[in-house]
Amino acid sequence: MTTPLLQLRGIVKQFPGCLANDHVDLTIGQNQIHALLGENGAGKSTLVKIIYGVMKPDEGEIIWQGEHVSIQNPAHARRLGVGMVFQHFSLFEALTVADNIALGLNDAKDRIGLRERIITVSKSYGLPVDPDRRVHDLSVGERQRIEIVRCLLQNPKLLIMDEPTSVLTPQEAETLFVTLRRLASEGCSILYISHKLEEVRALCEESTIMRLGRVVAHVKPKEKTARELAGIMISADLKPASERRPPPETGKIRLKIDKLTLRAPSEFGTALKEISLDVRGGEIVGIAGIAGNGQGELMDALSGEMPAGRPETIIIDDVAAGHLGPYERRKLGGCFVPEERNGHGAVTTMSLSENAFLSAHLRGALVKLGLIDSPKTTDFAAGVIKQFDVRTTGPKALAKSLSGGNLQKFLVGREVMLDPSVLVISQPTWGVDAGAAAAIHEAVIALAAQGTAVVIISQDLDEVFTLSDRIAVIAAGRLSKPVPVAEASLEKIGLLMGGVAAERAGEQAHA
Repeated sequence: MTTPLLQLRGIVKQFPGCLANDHVDLTIGQNQIHALLGENGAGKSTLVKIIYGVMKPDEGEIIWQGEHVSIQNPAHARRLGVGMVFQHFSLFEALTVADNIALGLNDAKDRIGLRERIITVSKSYGLPVDPDRRVHDLSVGERQRIEIVRCLLQNPKLLIMDEPTSVLTPQEAETLFVTLRRLASEGCSILYISHKLEEVRALCEESTIMRLGRVVAHVKPKEKTARELAGIMISADLKPASERRPPPETGKIRLKIDKLTLRAPSEFGTALKEISLDVRGGEIVGIAGIAGNGQGELMDALSGEMPAGRPETIIIDDVAAGHLGPYERRKLGGCFVPEERNGHGAVTTMSLSENAFLSAHLRGALVKLGLIDSPKTTDFAAGVIKQFDVRTTGPKALAKSLSGGNLQKFLVGREVMLDPSVLVISQPTWGVDAGAAAAIHEAVIALAAQGTAVVIISQDLDEVFTLSDRIAVIAAGRLSKPVPVAEASLEKIGLLMGGVAAERAGEQAHA
């Protein structure tokens, strides 16, 4: 029999109050695409950080190509042949693509001719990146390409991918799958972490499923349905989304966007061109689109981080708000969940209570006599944690101690519990497991049922179709005319996402 590429035996890793890995066994074969599945907080991220040398196990063995090893750090892991693309990117925004990739190369000789190699490798694998662009000008999808190309330049024997398609469109995801299958055929094994179970079924040959730090099953994904896999992960039955979505009862227009036109914020940003949209209370409008087509600029314009010009360009509950900043828009009843959790939605070095205060102090009345009302702030954070089943040690836990999915639940919960009149969420369930995604979807649907106008900006078409009453597409900074979800098709929305008839769609929106 062929010697496995990697074997983990009895891996244990404990943190204060949390047994993250409880005697975990994992075997990855040669040339194999192997899925690692589990809820947020199941122990997956801890396990792959041990493989990559970010953490050391308290107990257990790591066997690499038949030999026992102790992986000291990521540089050691890379020398062995382990590459990793993290869910949260490890990039310096002020540096260029080439500079960021150079930082991940151990030997100076590997940096010789780096710019040309980046172009060659990225184009060869269908993941084109410009080595001279600065990271802060790139979309999330483009940033992920940098991480992948950086790994590919190291010719890894094992490539670990944590939620790789959470920021990709279906077309980009399919390109990635072609790349991964090619890598496997060329001798590179893949350890694939994803909450998108249909793509796991399509891509992966084997899977290891974890729950509460333990391995609960080893299955072949193609032999199970997505619902069966989810059931093993969360030990519960999931209702189909269609059963959770009540028919909307819409009211008055609560958010009005009137010919929103903005210059690109940077050389590589996207200008917004005469975007118009009405969203009524009780309605959920989904905005689909490929990364980098103006989603970030639209979110910034709606939240007030980017002034929108004329006051009448954006109206919240009949009040002109285009010239107002985030604080004033929150006073009017607007709440916002940005795409990037770390550093934008939350300050990772602050506690959950402190992060709750940052956006909830006004509507949550968390200030008393000009001072922070600490007991009330702690109670508010505790309420979010309880209602949204955030897996953490409590309100005093630092945001950076949470898994990505649990932090996302906290940030969505923080805004939902403020009972907004308008809620705008970008990428609601990025990197979130099936159970957590269901909880977020149910909260958004319930909020709309109470009369809130909801806008969902998402690259996940399944999510857009699941949640939305109407769907629009943003392409090249233009917004198509929203159509009722019953009249939309994946083919039609996909064509608009790809820019087909984008100019005509933008014109139709104002007809």
